[in-house]
Amino acid sequence: MATGSDAAAVGGDVGRPPAGANRSWFVLATLTFVYILNFLDRQLIGILAKPIQDSLQITDGQLGLIGGLYFAMFYCFIAIPVGWFADRTSRVGVLSLACAIWSGATVACGLAANYAQLVVARMTVGFGEAGGVPPSYAIITDTYPPGKRAAALGVFNLGPAIGAALGVAFGASIADRFGWRIPFIIVGAIGVVTALFVWLFIREPKKGAMDGARGVGASDKAPFWPTVGAFLSNPVLMLASLGSGATQFVTYGLGNFAVLYLMREKGMEFGDVAVWYALVLLLGMGGGMVISGRVIDAMTRRSRSGYAVAPAVSLAIAMPFYIGFVWAPGWPLALALLAVVMVFNYFYLSASVALVQEEVKPNQRVLSGALLLLIMNFIGLGLGPTWVGFASDWFKAQGDTQSLQSALYTLTPFYLIAIGLFVALARRLRREQSAMEPGA
Repeated sequence: MATGSDAAAVGGDVGRPPAGANRSWFVLATLTFVYILNFLDRQLIGILAKPIQDSLQITDGQLGLIGGLYFAMFYCFIAIPVGWFADRTSRVGVLSLACAIWSGATVACGLAANYAQLVVARMTVGFGEAGGVPPSYAIITDTYPPGKRAAALGVFNLGPAIGAALGVAFGASIADRFGWRIPFIIVGAIGVVTALFVWLFIREPKKGAMDGARGVGASDKAPFWPTVGAFLSNPVLMLASLGSGATQFVTYGLGNFAVLYLMREKGMEFGDVAVWYALVLLLGMGGGMVISGRVIDAMTRRSRSGYAVAPAVSLAIAMPFYIGFVWAPGWPLALALLAVVMVFNYFYLSASVALVQEEVKPNQRVLSGALLLLIMNFIGLGLGPTWVGFASDWFKAQGDTQSLQSALYTLTPFYLIAIGLFVALARRLRREQSAMEPGA
């Protein structure tokens, strides 16, 4: 990783803001592609679950641990020191090195000969991916001004949708012909090349360049523990993080087992998955990301409570469609219902990220983004898939022939928890805004 003394050599001209709209879009497009690779790799375990299970003889519970707790142990907690380091040095340098690490580990996943080796490889992937998203959040925030950030972050957050769709289409098609190991090796190799591209062609933007008066002092190095303490003691930031975590408990619990569920209990084949499930992810999740960014920008111009109202309403819409997806007797109806779920499940992401980035000082943005990811991903990514995997094993032990269906039903209460947290956040934001109005 780059140090403060050599940061000027990393990623071009450090300290210079983006040169116009073309540069802004170039940066956004490049970071989005990195995020696509990040999420594509993360989804390969779930997409290729059935052949991996058949090859390595692992249970649903073990599969849930690989995609959940084992991955999240490194992904969540390493993000904190990485975020602190990136805030003090070069965010572009940290992102480039992180991409190289997780991509090399992805190749190792494809070479794993047993469950233990796959666990170690996935933990290393988590270690690398910890340095991917928080620096990107901060780079985008210092590239786009307030009022345009949620839309820009909405485009960036297309990464999971495109990555998941490409993972399904690419992973399922290649695995069907050449086995489950080859997709890991190809994706890892592409990632290593991309890491070099980021290092060479992305400039480090000036901290706080787009914040006007708030950018004053952005070059100061934020102290670690006071920044952590300020985040954890801020009710707005904590409600956003916990609401996002409860939402991700559903999205990751579903995402890591959806393909296995559709194939094992709904009768889909790899060919069907590669086309139809990929389209649902791309159009549903991708459409939701784009729509959510624009909706949130429009709502927050009137009131900051839009950062919480939008995800609360969207999750209330998604919940009955999710229940219908799990209940559906065949995969065509299940996919149609899942498309609606995907559109409304992800409004929380752009909202929470934009809120956190605007709530903190410019020199605290990477560390604060990492803290947001720590809380929401440890709850969602770490515990969601783990819960579903062990719940499925438990239902199977009770003689349930549709054990994954029963396990997925158990995610429904977390919709209600997430909605409640975002409603509480909306009330908090309204009170704060009222207190700041003249004459309050």
